[in-house]
This record gives sequence, structure tokens and C-alpha cells, in this order.
Amino acid sequence: MQPVAIDARGWGWRHAGRREWALRDLDLRVERGERVLLLGPSGSGKSTLLMALAGLLDERGGGERVGQLCVDGEDPRAVRDRVGVVFQDPESQIIMPRAGDDVAFGLESRCLPPSSIWPRVDGALQTVAFPYAGDRPTDALSGGEQQRLAIAGALALAPGLLLLDEPTANLDPEGAALVRDVLARVVDELQLTMILVEHRVADVLPLVNRVVVIESGGGCVADGPPDQVFREQGDALAEAGIWMPDRRLPAPPRRTRAASETLLLAERVGYRYPGASADALARLDLQVRSSEALAISGPNGSGKSTLALLLGGLLRPGSGVVRAGEALAPGRGHEPIWRWPARELVGRIGSVFQDPEHQFLTGRVRDELTLGPSRAGAPAVEADRRADELLERLGLAHLARANPFTLSGGEKRRLSVATALATAPSVLVLDEPTFGQDRRTAIELLELLAALRDAGRAICFASHDRDFSQALADRTVRLEPAGAVA
Repeated sequence: MQPVAIDARGWGWRHAGRREWALRDLDLRVERGERVLLLGPSGSGKSTLLMALAGLLDERGGGERVGQLCVDGEDPRAVRDRVGVVFQDPESQIIMPRAGDDVAFGLESRCLPPSSIWPRVDGALQTVAFPYAGDRPTDALSGGEQQRLAIAGALALAPGLLLLDEPTANLDPEGAALVRDVLARVVDELQLTMILVEHRVADVLPLVNRVVVIESGGGCVADGPPDQVFREQGDALAEAGIWMPDRRLPAPPRRTRAASETLLLAERVGYRYPGASADALARLDLQVRSSEALAISGPNGSGKSTLALLLGGLLRPGSGVVRAGEALAPGRGHEPIWRWPARELVGRIGSVFQDPEHQFLTGRVRDELTLGPSRAGAPAVEADRRADELLERLGLAHLARANPFTLSGGEKRRLSVATALATAPSVLVLDEPTFGQDRRTAIELLELLAALRDAGRAICFASHDRDFSQALADRTVRLEPAGAVA
């Protein structure tokens, strides 16, 4: 299929139930075959624009549209077969148990004859350099391999427009590099039009020939070749929270810290998920201490998220035990933390999941923040005070009445952090805390966590973000597949 062109004239979109526009007054022309890096602060409407271009937004769901958005002169909803989409989380796009069947799924949904499906499947797998045969079980793939499979599924549809929404956000550095290599080869060979949203700006610059920067409610604020945009507007864009290719996170200010005490103790802890043939985590010993930030690093599949769940008391170990230190729960050190009642657990250990939506329970942002303190027994006045403080600190005050599930990815992550902080726990366990954050909110989160650490809390976080880990961590534990500690 030939590459497509994109036209936006005064276009904007407001999600159902929201007062503010996700994006408005957007004027943009993308020529056939252009490769665009789309940047903007958290909540500026980047993902909304990609969803609209994919034909996935419809006023019948309660949203409101202004202006005009066209793909090759037509409404995107009418030309969905010309658009391929790759999202942040590869697992959310994999449907079938075998790799070849997963790539074939989209073609079968379009009722193509079987004789034409499998040559296209094989061609797509070859294009992304998929390292296995089509019968490879999808649950045996690493994160990078899953994302290559997702890209193959999009390419098998022969799109003229490829939309990528932070395709390496959940990948370790090695997996992310593999995906970028695939994309570089694909766009060169197929000459697709490409719109890419990505926070790892320096890494993806070789893939693009144009940078477009948008802001919420204000349309396009910068547009041009990457070197020109960053040279002429770099300072202003960094101030607005845009990631720049040559600017790293600053280290937080160091404060006087209290003496460190053991709050959690993991002893020979391991876990194997039901039906799995190997341990997700095996025979790990670890201490989580007050006044310390502990980083958990390692490749996809090494057990970082599993360890976070175990340390949060949300998963019963298959072997070994996770106990509380005397400083966290006097007289309770003999008792595994997974046995604690929820009300007791939430007051001592706060958890932030890799997928923020997995911990939302109410229909309003503010209610999410008062729910935990209320269930832990805090008076309503105190619960309200904590909610107001966190809304302001994490830049969510203007979204207090919004439905949590309508927030942007970065806003959801900040809300998930706020819900964990609302009960004032002594231990905070976070899984990929900088996921979806712009530079400004990442710095604010870094300073907030550093201040909590310096006030005596224990911060334990799993992350692929090397800059964030280097800025915050006092100690780093690296996991390898099967839980071996490096």
C-alpha cells in the first residue's frame, strides 16, 4: 500500500465527561513518507491524536470533535485498513497463543483468503527479523520479541501509515534497541508514513526526519527538522517539560537522613506462576531499609514486577518468606506480610503497579486519593487534606473530578503514585515509576521520592530508566532471568 498524507485543520477532541480539551486548534500537514517524532508534555494529547488517526475515536461514545482531521483526504474511520498501530504494552496486543497465528489474526478478521494470508504472515515476520518459526508460543517471548511480533502484525496489514505510541516504554535497553533496529529497517524498505511518540528522544532521532511538538489546548508549538527545533527552541521546550536529547535528569538535593533500619526482609523468596515451566523469581535474599532508595534493575522477564508484588505483600511466595522488620511492625517479624489484612498492609506498604489502571477503584480522581486513607481509618478531614496536597504536588488538581480511566498515560502513573502515598506508608514499592512522564513531571517525582527517602521512608523501585535510577538510587540490585542476582 502507498504511504498516506495527513491533514489537520483546527482539529480538536474532548473526551466524554471532561471539561478541558485533550487537544484543540491543531493545524498540521504530514506528507507521504515523512517520519515524524511527536512530542509534548504529559497530557498534551499525543495518544489522543494517534487514536484519532487510527479511526478509534467516535462522537457516539460521548466525545466531542471540532475541526477536520483527514487521512489521504478521508475521515480516518473510513480508512482504518490503511493504518497500523503499535501501542506501549506489547502484551496488550498479543491475542493468539502462537506467533504466526497472532500475525494472521488481523488478516483473518478482514476475511482475506487463506492462500494470501500466510505468505503475508511469513513476509511480515521476516521483515521484523523475528527469530523463531511461526509456531513459537507467544508466552515464551521476551518483551522485545513481543513488540517485534506486534509490529509484524501491523505490517502484515500493509498499512500506508504506521502509528507508534511509545513502543519501547516497557522494554529493557537491549529489547528497545532491537525494536528500533527493526523500525529503522522497516521504514527504509517500505517508505511508510510514520508518527512516533517516544520519550527516549536521543535514541529515536535516527528514525525520524521531522519533529512536531504539541500542547494541550494549543495545537502545534514547534515543527521542523530535529536539529533546528532543538537548537532554536530547546530551552523553551525543556522548560515546558519536553524531553531533550542532550539533557539528563538532575540529581535531587541531598538532605540529612536518619539512620537506616531494616523494614522488609526477603529470605530465599521465589515464585512460579501457575502453568509456567520456570520460576519467575528464585531463591532471592533482599533487605529493604529506611532512608534508602533501592533500585531493582534487569532485563524483561527477570522477575522485577514479581518481586515488587512480593515486597508489597500482594503475592504469596511459592518458596521462602517476606517478613517485616521490627522498625516496620514491632513484634510481627515472625509473620509473613502476605497474611496481613488489607487495612493493615495499606498503612505500612504502598504499591504502585506497572499498569496504573490495575489499581483504580473509583470513578473520580479525588475519590481514588481519599479511598485508601478512609479504609485505613483516617478521619474524613485528614483524608481530604492528604488528597488536596497530593493533587497539587503531582499536578493533578485540575483533574480532581475526572474519571481516572480517561487520563493520559503519564497522568495515570502520577495518580497511581499519589494513591500509594495517600496512606503515608513507611515503605513505597514502585514498578516503572517514570512510565509516561514528561521531563518536568519526572523531575518532580524524583524530588518527591528523594524527600520521602530523606525523611526516613524506604523507596524500592523497579525500572528500566537508567537516568532516573542513577539520580535516585542509593543501592541497586540487578536481577537476571530465573531470579539470579548479578
